[in-house]
Amino acid sequence: MAKSANLYVRIEPEIKEQAEKILSTLGIPASNAINMFYKQIILQRGIPFELKIPDRTPADISMLETDKLHAELKKGYADMKAGRTKDAKTVFADIRKDYGL
Repeated sequence: MAKSANLYVRIEPEIKEQAEKILSTLGIPASNAINMFYKQIILQRGIPFELKIPDRTPADISMLETDKLHAELKKGYADMKAGRTKDAKTVFADIRKDYGL
């Protein structure tokens, strides 16, 4: 089917740049990705992923200022001293269980 409809959207430049960088790495033009998204909306009869508010937002340490990074590190250290930790084997088992892997 020939592509003849245009779609004009406004998007945050940073979001566009980040997404297009990933798509480029995958070798997928943005227009193809949008077309795939629309096809999935049709197939799923709705948004093709779960929309929900997360229980909490994990800290992106690459975006933290020094004082906030130190605060996060102190929280982690306090959790470790208080025994509120899990070994890697348990964490990965939980992830596999939670995501059906």
